[in-house]
Amino acid sequence: MNLPRVKLAALPTPIEALPALSAYLGGPQLLVKRDDLTGLGGGGNKVRKLELLIAEAQANGVKQLITTGAAQSNHCRQTAAAAARVGYSCHLVLVRYPGGSQGGNLLLDDLFGAEITWCEQEERDTVLKQVFDSEWQAGKRPYLIPYGGSSPTGAAAYVLAFDELISQGLSPDAIVFPSSSGGTQAGLVLGARKHGNRVRIIGISVDEPGESLQEKVANLANDASERLLLGEEIKPGEVQVEDGYLGGGYGVVSNLERDAIRLFARQEGLLLDPVYTGRAAGALIDMIRKGVFKAGEQVLFWHTGGIPAIFASQYADSLI
Repeated sequence: MNLPRVKLAALPTPIEALPALSAYLGGPQLLVKRDDLTGLGGGGNKVRKLELLIAEAQANGVKQLITTGAAQSNHCRQTAAAAARVGYSCHLVLVRYPGGSQGGNLLLDDLFGAEITWCEQEERDTVLKQVFDSEWQAGKRPYLIPYGGSSPTGAAAYVLAFDELISQGLSPDAIVFPSSSGGTQAGLVLGARKHGNRVRIIGISVDEPGESLQEKVANLANDASERLLLGEEIKPGEVQVEDGYLGGGYGVVSNLERDAIRLFARQEGLLLDPVYTGRAAGALIDMIRKGVFKAGEQVLFWHTGGIPAIFASQYADSLI
């Protein structure tokens, strides 16, 4: 696939064994794919997507990036960093957190020079359109990046990421990671299909029921397949989503996330974030203890980043 691409990420990201954690849990052999080490702006999975999205923006003469997310959005932080790298301005529409939010990703958004418009959750899409229309009328030539960078172009980045995994000589029995906006999972599912690889690709939903996420992922995968001329069709029922770990909802830290973050830190010196990888790792640990994975199997935890959120005021106290 010869897609237009702007180099932003430090690739390939390494794959590391987790021997202490594997021994502690007494289940499968655990490995981690370190997309927290993609580099730009604190790293994370969105940098891969932004390489393709910004190339698409440049082809259309864009000079400003606009996107949206939660107050501590990892995607928004990485978009702001990417905009700074390529000389664009950046406007973020962030959902206001009750009681305010300081530090973490929000601090980095400011350091990268992003302009921020705050809104309530229920008005996010309306405000996003208003911001885009206003910037367009002001002559700034904005480019709208969807929530999570999850467009067909963004999903294509994780088809390339699966290519990278194959090139590293690894064919695990299962891949586990957090899934929300769907682009990362769509790309991995499509990438596996492209290679005829039967790996179980298990997205741990962090914020929505499995059936709706399956449909979202399948639609993105099929649009990306058309974009890449792969001729593959993914049905929602072929997308594996585990939605049994939603807890108190998006961004609500419970013992599941807290214990997983501590366990990864103390067994392997590996940091997770409280919203995405903490929840996915908690699910992985629980699934191992329930015997979902057999001893002797190889399970890859795909680390999507998000570590700056640990230092946000809304999460730091809950992790102590």
